[in-house]
Amino acid sequence: MSSFLHSPTASSLAMTMTFVALCLLQFPLVAPFKLPHNMTVPAVFAFGDSIIDPGNNNGLVTVAKSNFHPYGRDFYGGVATGRFSNGRVPSDFLAEAIGVKDTLPAYLDPNLNTRDLLTGVSFASGAAGYDPLSAQLALVFSMSDQLNLFREYMRKIRAEVGDERARTIISESLYLVCTGSNDITNTYFSIPVRSSVYDIPSYAGFIAKLASEFIQELYGIGARRIGVLSLPPAGCLPSQRTIKGGTNRDCFAPANRLASLANTKIQSEIRSLRSNLPDAKMVFLDIYYPLMNIIQHPARYGFTYANVGCCGTGKIEVSVLCNDFDDPRTCKDAKEYVFWDSYHPTEATYRLLVSRLLDKYGHEFY
Repeated sequence: MSSFLHSPTASSLAMTMTFVALCLLQFPLVAPFKLPHNMTVPAVFAFGDSIIDPGNNNGLVTVAKSNFHPYGRDFYGGVATGRFSNGRVPSDFLAEAIGVKDTLPAYLDPNLNTRDLLTGVSFASGAAGYDPLSAQLALVFSMSDQLNLFREYMRKIRAEVGDERARTIISESLYLVCTGSNDITNTYFSIPVRSSVYDIPSYAGFIAKLASEFIQELYGIGARRIGVLSLPPAGCLPSQRTIKGGTNRDCFAPANRLASLANTKIQSEIRSLRSNLPDAKMVFLDIYYPLMNIIQHPARYGFTYANVGCCGTGKIEVSVLCNDFDDPRTCKDAKEYVFWDSYHPTEATYRLLVSRLLDKYGHEFY
């Protein structure tokens, strides 16, 4: 036995097992979420921006696209689907954790089949925001447009499975809403249309009002289990550090202040809606502080770089600026980075955040 343990084969096996264990500690899998007895989630639906857009912008005339390499480098088959990351995004991990499917496809994916539709899709559109001006500026689907796509979706599934099953799917499914960062970075602090009318507190209130209206409309259509992701610390995105962080590329404090204020107001709106709407299971999912903690202490979570992205120089490249021409400068191992490009986290960061969200908030949906 002693000679076996010191043989090259045993040593290699031990090293391999140690490496796997370390990887799991740094980048844990999103554990399956245990649903209450007799509870099922037939589908997952997503609305919002590029954080959970798996390719709805691919057919639009907009620069807010990512259906080209190096995006998707670590996705299944290395395919650039239109996800703004090196691999999977939060809506994928959520659908997997609750046992629906491994990836949540884009509603506008031309290759969808009936099963794809019945188990959920994403209507999210990169560069959208609660503020309709954000989508207008980027020529993408607004949150209102996404609701109209959802209504179109409902007509399709009613034709496939009938009214009763369609109602069950709509009422028992899980809905994820994730947007707002573009309202801060691309709208409020980039052009004077909103900032000339609203100061930071009043624009935060404006965003919260629009968020509440969207959630109420989604509820009116039939949704009951709705998770709303908070706005992130937008001022600490690599692009915002570069554009507004000065020579040291510090976090841009006004953007973080706006995000934090908007989160407080959105959370208040959700509490009110949850208490006033029958059968509502609406949950505010805070990612602001978990992501800020990762950014401030990357080594604690197995990361090395938090103020630049993996793609290109990592300081400004995003969407069409993150392309094959940047490949010589793009990092070899995205797991070392909190951010994939200058705006969007890596698959490893998303996996970590979704795991923590489910641990903290999962029970509130039931």
